[in-house]
Amino acid sequence: MATKKFKCKVCGYVHEGDAAPEKCPVCQAPASEFEEIVEENGAATVKTKKGIDTNSNVYTILYACGLVIVVAFLLAYFSLALASKSEANVRIDKKNQILAALNIRGVDKSEVENKYSEVIQADQIIKSDGSIVNEGTGKDQAGFNVQDKNISTENLPLYICQVNGETKYVIPMTGKGLWDGIWGYIALNADKNTVYGAYFSHKGETAGLGARITEYEGFQKQFEGKKVQTESGDAVALSVVKKGKDVQGLSTDSRCDAVTGATLTSDGVNNMLHECLSRYMTFLTTNE
Repeated sequence: MATKKFKCKVCGYVHEGDAAPEKCPVCQAPASEFEEIVEENGAATVKTKKGIDTNSNVYTILYACGLVIVVAFLLAYFSLALASKSEANVRIDKKNQILAALNIRGVDKSEVENKYSEVIQADQIIKSDGSIVNEGTGKDQAGFNVQDKNISTENLPLYICQVNGETKYVIPMTGKGLWDGIWGYIALNADKNTVYGAYFSHKGETAGLGARITEYEGFQKQFEGKKVQTESGDAVALSVVKKGKDVQGLSTDSRCDAVTGATLTSDGVNNMLHECLSRYMTFLTTNE
């Protein structure tokens, strides 16, 4: 029986036998680097395998492209499939934060919607001059849907609430901390000047320092009972100041202590309070 011939693609060595050697005796290339030589019409030619060469650059590129397309399709599919559930969770979390500003904390996730509907009477949209753009009788269809980036003097969310038979107003706020965005809600009594409760959160402040603005006992509780306006009622007085620092004209009725070791985050909260509450000053000083 005639033996076959195999040629090493690396060094050109020709091996005769029934199969290619495990290693080329010349260059030590593995058997996969050998090609069978066949004779057709008296001429020796290399026998090539049909199909895609899995060792080629073309195969590698096509494989990578195919993998990227499949992964992108799966991500898009699951993103769309979970979009409604994700949106629902975001809305529930926002409602929970508003309730926290009203000192209604620890509500089970399954009960947030019902509690919110019970407490919130309207989510109005007003202008800085106090005029009403939308009455918000749907409770979470008007001001609730205003995104932070769209809040302006012409588009101000305002939550009208009833807690234990008393009217409360909740004002949303957004600002900038040390590393990223911060936000919160201030709840006011019916006099529109006395803080009933506060809630603050952040996206990326330092754990144990700036991130402490999320703590109720450690930071948020001190806002309760503080006054928002100056005695003349023409500006925001409520401030977050470093403990022991003297600020001319700032009374203890409107002063809250900054987080120790988190000056820039505390300054961010202070700036947020003044910038956001100042937009509501006409509403806050109007007796209605």
